[in-house]
Amino acid sequence: MIPATEVDNRVQIRPITKEDFAYVLKWSKDVTFCTANEWERNRKEPELHSWWLRCVNQTADDFLRMGIELDHKLIGYVDLAHIENHSAELGIAIGDSELWGKGIGHSASRRMMEYASTQLGITVFTAETHETNRRSRKMLERLGFLEVSRMGTEYYLGADTALIQYRLSL
Repeated sequence: MIPATEVDNRVQIRPITKEDFAYVLKWSKDVTFCTANEWERNRKEPELHSWWLRCVNQTADDFLRMGIELDHKLIGYVDLAHIENHSAELGIAIGDSELWGKGIGHSASRRMMEYASTQLGITVFTAETHETNRRSRKMLERLGFLEVSRMGTEYYLGADTALIQYRLSL
């Protein structure tokens, strides 16, 4: 299917829990992470906790969020959105920006896609990223995604940035 990386044995995905909130709180203080993921900075802890509980208790049929663990520590999350007709949109966020660019996102995305394929029957994956997010683009291409369009713009890291859409059929 998709080639493994050197960090594969250290990366796992699992359901998120309310006990993970301490990690989420830490991510909320990482300015680089917050800016890149459009998280509101200086968010009050009770508001953030309430948001996390909604994520944990999410029961929508067309959305799934799983935690990413590195060496048994939660370091981010990976999502499947718009799950319908054997397709889903893949999304990922690594909470500690110091871990970016180390292959963790690739391993976690690959694991989520394997799970989605075997457990949910997903055969088509889509993804979207900002044109200037070179790491994300490289990860998607390494996973086998192909660019299918460039539509829309979004504010990203201080600038209005073009969006690139990707697709992968298994």
